[in-house]
Amino acid sequence: MISVGIEAINVFGGTAYLDVMELAKHRNLAATRFENLLLSEKSVALPYEDPITLGVNAAKPIVDALSEEEKSRIELLITCTESGIDFGKSMSTYMHHYLDLDRNCRLFEIKQACYSGTAGLQMAVNFVLSQTSPEAKALVIASDISRFLIAGGDISVEEWSYAEPSGGAGAVAFLVSDNPHVFQMDVGANGYYGYEVMDTCRPIPDSEAGYADLSLLSYLDCCEQTFLEYQKRVENAHYQKTFQYLCFHTPFGGMVKGAHRSMMRKWFKMKPDMIESDFQNRVVPGLNYCQRVGNIMGASVLLSLVSTIDQGDFQEPKRIGCFSYGSGCCSEFYSGVVTARGKEHVRQLEIEKQLNERYRLSMDEYDALFKENEMVKFGTKNIKLDLNLIPGALDIHRGKQRLVLQEIRDFHRKYGWIE
Repeated sequence: MISVGIEAINVFGGTAYLDVMELAKHRNLAATRFENLLLSEKSVALPYEDPITLGVNAAKPIVDALSEEEKSRIELLITCTESGIDFGKSMSTYMHHYLDLDRNCRLFEIKQACYSGTAGLQMAVNFVLSQTSPEAKALVIASDISRFLIAGGDISVEEWSYAEPSGGAGAVAFLVSDNPHVFQMDVGANGYYGYEVMDTCRPIPDSEAGYADLSLLSYLDCCEQTFLEYQKRVENAHYQKTFQYLCFHTPFGGMVKGAHRSMMRKWFKMKPDMIESDFQNRVVPGLNYCQRVGNIMGASVLLSLVSTIDQGDFQEPKRIGCFSYGSGCCSEFYSGVVTARGKEHVRQLEIEKQLNERYRLSMDEYDALFKENEMVKFGTKNIKLDLNLIPGALDIHRGKQRLVLQEIRDFHRKYGWIE
C-alpha cells in the first residue's frame, strides 16, 4: 500500500484578535469559571474577511510553493465549513479561482458541523489511495467563522454567555498526496461514531442554537466511543502508550482537558497529579494555537494538529492521535506519524509569527466591528466594504499578498489582493 497523508499544511488565523480576558471583564463574566475555559485570545473576522478570504490566505503559501507541474496535479479541491455563503454555490468555486488552480479539478463543499475538516481529510486520503489518477493531489481547506448569537435567544443567557469569548475565525489548508512529508496517516486506523443529537446547530445562517451541557456530554461520549472503535481495528492500541501526542477538536481548552481527564480516570484510575502531567506533556502542545485563535469549527482539530507539530518535539518520529467531533453528531479518532522533516516543513511557514503579528483590537473597536459585521449577512445582495475601517488592521496585510472581500454586487462576491 502506498504512503498517504498531509504533504503541506498552513494556518491563517485572521488579521485581528481580541484579548478574551478583557472581553470577559467587559461582559461581567465570572472570572473563576472563565479561567477554567483555558482561553487567551480569539481571532475576530473583519468586515472584509469571510470564510473564502480566510481559506485562500491559508492555502496560497502552499500552492505558491508548488511547481506549475505539481500545481496542475491538484485534481480535487474540498472546502469544509459550516459558515457557507450560499445555499447552492460552493465557496470552493471562489477559492479555486483566486488560487488559480487548473480547471480539470473536482471541487465541492462539505458541511458537517465541526467534523467537516476531518471528513474532507479522509475523503482526500481515500482519493489518493484509490490511485484512479496516480500521483494526483487533493487540496482541502477548512474555514469557519464562529457565530455566537443565539437563534431566538439572547447572548446574555448564562449557558451561552461563554460562547462569545471562545468563538474564533480562521482557516487551515492542507495538501494530501502520496508524499506525506508532514503527517503520514495510519491507513485503516480509524474509529468513527455518530448518532442524532440536538446539541448545537445553525437553524439560520448567521447564528447558533442548542444546549451547551448536552454538547459537552455528547463530546465526552464520542471521545470515548471513537477510541474504543479504534482499538477494535488497531491491535494493541493503548490510549496512554500508543500516542506521544494527542490532538482534539477544541471549542475551548477546558473542554479538551475535561475529556482527557475523564478518559485517564476511567481507564487507568490515574490520580490528579499524574493526569495533569500527562495533559501537559501530550495535549498542551496542541492547545497553544487553539487558545490564541478560538473555535474555528471544522478547522479546529487541524489547528490542534498544526500546533502540536509546531510546538512538540519530533527529533524522533512520533505518533499523534486525533479526536474530531462535530455536533449533531459525527466523530472520529484517527492517527498518523510526524518526523523531524514534518516539523521543519511546518516551521518554515512561521505560523506563530503570523499570529503574533495580528492587530490587537480595543473593546471599542470590537464593539464597532460587531455592528459593522451585521452589514455582511448571509444573502447580502449589494455592499461595498470599507477597507479602512481600522487602518492599523489593514496594514497587517501589506506586503503579504492577502485576499480581502471588496464588494458584493448582485450576490456575486468580488475580491482583491492587498499588495
